[in-house]
Amino acid sequence: MSSFIRGTVILMIAVFMTKLLGFVYRIQFMRVAGEEAVGIYMTAFPAFIFFLSLVQLGVPIAIAKVIAELKAKGETARFSQVMRTSTFITLCTGFIFIPLSVLFIPFLSGTLLGNSATSITLYVGVAIIPIAAIGGMVRGFFQGIARLEETAWSQIIEQFIRIILITWLLPYFLVEGNAPLNAAIAMAITLLAEAGSVFYLWLKYKKHKKNNPVARDRDGQYPLKPLLSVALPSSGSRLFGTFTWFLEPIIFLRALAVSGITAAAATSLYGVISGVLIPLLLFPSFISYALSVVLVPAVSGASASGNISKLQERIHLSLRLSALTGAFAAAVFFIHGKEMAEALFHITKGASYMTILAPIFFFYYIQGPLFSILQATNEAKAAMMNSVYGGIAKLVVMFVLASQPGLQETGAILAIGFGVLITSFLHIATLRKNRKTDTGFTMFALPYASFIMTAVMRPIFFPIGNYGLWVECGITAIFLAVVLFFTGQLQRSDLRHFKKLFARYK
Repeated sequence: MSSFIRGTVILMIAVFMTKLLGFVYRIQFMRVAGEEAVGIYMTAFPAFIFFLSLVQLGVPIAIAKVIAELKAKGETARFSQVMRTSTFITLCTGFIFIPLSVLFIPFLSGTLLGNSATSITLYVGVAIIPIAAIGGMVRGFFQGIARLEETAWSQIIEQFIRIILITWLLPYFLVEGNAPLNAAIAMAITLLAEAGSVFYLWLKYKKHKKNNPVARDRDGQYPLKPLLSVALPSSGSRLFGTFTWFLEPIIFLRALAVSGITAAAATSLYGVISGVLIPLLLFPSFISYALSVVLVPAVSGASASGNISKLQERIHLSLRLSALTGAFAAAVFFIHGKEMAEALFHITKGASYMTILAPIFFFYYIQGPLFSILQATNEAKAAMMNSVYGGIAKLVVMFVLASQPGLQETGAILAIGFGVLITSFLHIATLRKNRKTDTGFTMFALPYASFIMTAVMRPIFFPIGNYGLWVECGITAIFLAVVLFFTGQLQRSDLRHFKKLFARYK
């Protein structure tokens, strides 16, 4: 098996394990800390990610690309130069943006978010940035030398530490009635988990250097220009994505304040939506993500060779399997999502929004593969702009709808779904313009129709509530599988085709 496929399989397993462990962590966090503390944490977290993106400035991606190029040329002696120059860039950005972030926090928490309770958590989040920046550089190095095992294990270790600390340590430090402090303690646990992950990566990095001695590490710095030429463009796309996420809780809280909801109630609600409902809806998305990773190189190769039949076969297979995953997720979460959220996270409000989000998030499952296929067919700029339009549309609609007294949080939920739909439909429309891909909206119509049939017919043929939650979910999944089989969307040959696709790259 080639190193690429080996790395991809490891990545697929790692993504599943990371999502599973992250899911367990969120369950424990909600149960132990409570809705208000989770709301404060989730409100502060997008700002932390945005501040981190400013400090990293695309350097990890640049390291991965430059290291990979040097490895291909046999210039491994220059690896240390790349890491020294990258460290210099990160130190410069850190000295600029970390103090600015600290100075910005009072205005962010008190004015933009309208909830000064988030300030302590934001300060702790800024303390994580130097550790996370170091981890990003080491991850970039291992990605450059095509060693995904280290990155995968570091993510798993991080989640294990978070679960252990949130389960056995956080209860001892919780202060009854002090949600801001409890949220800050949870962010401190994130700091410790990140430190453990980075320590593991650093040990692996030192071991790699010891076991793979080069002829002689060259002194001096690697030129800034090649690194910045990769880092700055990639950081632009990432910064926009993190910036829209950074704006989301601000607009969410401000809009609900206009409609008459208090800051504390709005913060708790945002925690339920972003910390419970959306992660639950996206848990099965590791499947479509894995499909993107595995199949897109195949699409790229077929496109480069001009083999139209192979190009269409691989695109159709990836999108059909993603649509099937989305159909199963939509059906299970539409019918059982409310009960699932209440049973797993013990939440008292907001779980009913699963019935609104589940039918929409079907399109999220095809969004990742669509984005990757557009990149593979030289439509990367269009794919990025589609994401930009979707992000802007979500924020605008969120403020307009959530600020209406008659809609409030329901308007915010609708806006989140609207952003998903806009981006997904724009991706489909862009891919449809490429005649050789032979794709369109009809490719997803039957899986979605099968989901609708299941949502309508399943309670009629098998009334809900006669069995336990998980048995009920299994019945729904089997019912949908039967519907998909009779509509020709689920075929016995699917598994054989998927194995064949892997076999071609052994």
